[in-house]
Amino acid sequence: MQFAYKAKEGGKLVEGLVEAADQKAAISRLREQKMSVVEIKPAPVKSKFFKPKVDNKDVVIFSRQLSTLVSAGVPIVQGLTILEQQAENPAFKTVVGALRTDIEAGLSIADAMKKHPTAFTELYVAMIRAGEVGGILDTILERLSAYLESAEQLKAKVKSALMYPMVVFSAAGLITIFLIVFVIPIFKDIFSSFGAELPFLTRVIISISDFLRAKLLYIIPPLGGAVWLLKKWAKTEKGQYKIDEISLKLPVFGILLKKVAIAKFSRTLGTLIKSGVPILQGLETVAKTAGNKIIEQAIDSSRNSIKEGGRISDPLKKANIFPPMVIQMISVGEETGGLDNMLTKIADYYDQEVDTAVKGLTSLLEALIMIFLGFVIGTIVIAMFMPMFSLGEMVG
Repeated sequence: MQFAYKAKEGGKLVEGLVEAADQKAAISRLREQKMSVVEIKPAPVKSKFFKPKVDNKDVVIFSRQLSTLVSAGVPIVQGLTILEQQAENPAFKTVVGALRTDIEAGLSIADAMKKHPTAFTELYVAMIRAGEVGGILDTILERLSAYLESAEQLKAKVKSALMYPMVVFSAAGLITIFLIVFVIPIFKDIFSSFGAELPFLTRVIISISDFLRAKLLYIIPPLGGAVWLLKKWAKTEKGQYKIDEISLKLPVFGILLKKVAIAKFSRTLGTLIKSGVPILQGLETVAKTAGNKIIEQAIDSSRNSIKEGGRISDPLKKANIFPPMVIQMISVGEETGGLDNMLTKIADYYDQEVDTAVKGLTSLLEALIMIFLGFVIGTIVIAMFMPMFSLGEMVG
């Protein structure tokens, strides 16, 4: 469990959190770090619903600041103490404090970070480990910051492409439901008083309105259950594989997802190789962070190929996901020994491709949504006004 403490260290009063089995063990641990405990108590238990989370931006800023401190010759523990005091996010402040405590206790930086997977990914830990071994921790932290910023920008591009259409589509759905459930019944009462036969389109729209008003409460539970089952299935190995396979084959979104996956794969592997991470370990890390089971399988095949003395490019070619240009560039990179630089160039190129694809997709979705809106709402309006055109006959 966690304990919040106040202690004197080198004549200064410091505060933080420490992990220990009980209070006595926590005090012993602090004394081992040459701290004189002033106050210690169990850390307050935070609500599961409102528990603060570590944001990617916190990790980016942390990496840049720690890189600057290490470059300036500041000892890692002292640097973490400074960053802990400056951290604004309570969750990340706790993580930095725990890192400092573990490193003081003798753990390596990579092993200390590995204990906090919500803040530091496998890729991050692998690169930090390589930086520690190679004595280039400041350079690695700088590269990590650049990589995380690029990954965040890529994610933001995709989100921005989907956000506007989703908002408009949701608003259109709510307007349509409002018209069908509340507006059409008013017109129905007016038309029924005429006692004449209504046009076919009007009768269809009124029938849909009557059905939804009568059965909506019976439709929602099975629909909710189906969504829940689909989510449950999507979390299984087979479900994830099938969904990823279908998503890559979608007419418009599939192309965008492939480009995002290629950019992510190239950037991640290129950064790892450049940082001194062994190729096999790099491919294993990239596979786990691919975010798509089909691509993960292709990367694992490349890893097995290298183990058997083969090349990376051959299994990637068989996967039919990576375009010929990418395969050729990776092949050239392998032959010339400049695979990391070649992967970075591929990533830069596909970042631009994703940007172009996102703009095109946004424009296309806007047009499709407007056409859909015009068709649905236009059909309802026409159906309600058609009887008005023959109002004289209906009244007679």
